[in-house]
Amino acid sequence: MSTVRAAEATAVLAAEAGNANTARTLTIVLFVLLVVVTLGLTIWASRQTKTATDFYAGGRSFSGFQNGMAIGGDYMSAASFLGIAGIIALYGYDGFLYSIGFLVAWLVALLLVAELLRNSGRYTMADVLAFRMRQRPVRTAAAVSTITVSIFYLLAQMVGAGALVALLLGIKPDTTFLGMSADTAKVATIILVGALMIIYVTVGGMKGTTYVQIIKAALLMGGTLVMTLLVLAHYDFNLSALLGDAAGASGKGDAFLEPGLRYGVEVAGNAQQTFYNKMDLLSLGVALVLGTAGLPHILIRFYTVPTAKAARKSVLWAIGIIGTFYLFTLALGFGAAALVGRDAIVAQDTAGNTAAPQLAEALGFDFFGGEIGGAAMLAIIAAVAFATILAVVAGLTLASSSSLAHDFYANVVKKGQASERQEVRVARISAFGIGAIAIVLSIFAQSLNVAFLVALAFAVAASGNLPAILYSLFWRRFNTSGAVWAIYGGLIAAVGLVFFSPVVSGAPTSMFPDSDWQWFPLSNPGLISIPVGFLCGWIGTIISKENDADKYAELEVRSLTGAGAH
Repeated sequence: MSTVRAAEATAVLAAEAGNANTARTLTIVLFVLLVVVTLGLTIWASRQTKTATDFYAGGRSFSGFQNGMAIGGDYMSAASFLGIAGIIALYGYDGFLYSIGFLVAWLVALLLVAELLRNSGRYTMADVLAFRMRQRPVRTAAAVSTITVSIFYLLAQMVGAGALVALLLGIKPDTTFLGMSADTAKVATIILVGALMIIYVTVGGMKGTTYVQIIKAALLMGGTLVMTLLVLAHYDFNLSALLGDAAGASGKGDAFLEPGLRYGVEVAGNAQQTFYNKMDLLSLGVALVLGTAGLPHILIRFYTVPTAKAARKSVLWAIGIIGTFYLFTLALGFGAAALVGRDAIVAQDTAGNTAAPQLAEALGFDFFGGEIGGAAMLAIIAAVAFATILAVVAGLTLASSSSLAHDFYANVVKKGQASERQEVRVARISAFGIGAIAIVLSIFAQSLNVAFLVALAFAVAASGNLPAILYSLFWRRFNTSGAVWAIYGGLIAAVGLVFFSPVVSGAPTSMFPDSDWQWFPLSNPGLISIPVGFLCGWIGTIISKENDADKYAELEVRSLTGAGAH
């Protein structure tokens, strides 16, 4: 009898090993296919990239729909697909705050900056800020801010890539792959993603990056739609049953469907900590809603369309695409909680970043023929997630390298005397440096949830960039001193508070869990740093006598009509 059982056990293990190998093989094939297709597009785009306008703005040749898809591809990042699904799966109602915040933020971008920025600028955010001010100090500050925000955002994408590939290849803490430990394999993945993003930007410029983002948006919407329908079909389209199962499997009961599980937690007998928790929730909400209008890699997308009307159309398309996607994240998050379970999610990735791919595997198992179907579904959705990461990191790297080349090199170092060829060459070189920094920092940030990391990027963007942009567009008295104070003041406040917060040290989930220098109690600095940015911009303006009313009038006409913009 024991021999029979041993034989059965051996057969089961052999079947599991075979399925794992099938999943790995399919995953690797899909990854290679994805990379080959996107690299082919990038090489094709490089042949169309002949001028600085081609490299920075894709020759302003994209339609409203194309740009809307690309904006969606740029915006629906690994934080959205992996991070938000993970937070909802682990914390229920509170995780949905990210979906709402990211969606509402687009309305702010549409109403306040999209059309005005496109009409006023040329390639970068600094083109608008420096229009009526002294070029060198303002462009230097804008370049520093752009790079800082982009690196925060890049961290999220690279961390998501490491967690994703570890899941796909079946790499767990006590296992190895190709002789590498789990940690080494994640680092290797981060380096691979960094290398690919550098290639996309240096070879294809904005045209190549945009087409990669359009493909990624289509794949992501298709993949999440299929998963959403399968989750709902599993429960016969009964949302109540889905939510009930999710709450039951979460281990938190009804609290899973109510606010306060992660944010705004009320601590019995500790009024001070309760207050800090509620302020942290408010800080997160403010950062999410205001951050989009200051994100450099989103702002430069408005320059890729030929007219202001196309800019408006692109944002409207983006709102429709992004809004639909964030509704899907509800089904993904609660579906993962119900069908995968908290324990299985945390066992694979403590931050929950692999909840969506794990859900895909469970759905494939249920609907498409057991283990093989699960492996196939996991591989397909993981390839979509990988495309998501590649598209977003390319957009971020392009934004920061463009700012370094166009703002700092061409207008600060060369004082406006650089040729287009020199600018583009410096932008390509900059992509290497920015990619290297992002790779190194990402290795230390692997324990953090990717949606959380993006929220920090939003806070930095809303603190430094947004005050300067709004003041520049709407305040006649605003001047060079005010712009520099707003950018540096908000930037230093946001980054400084993050550095001294539990995000970096002093907590088990910190970037440096074995050290403790935190004294700022909030995880997101937006509630403090955003008002500091606006206040610094006002103070800097008031203490300076510089005031060019004629230049403001010219900027106002240009921003409203687009006359003379390009």
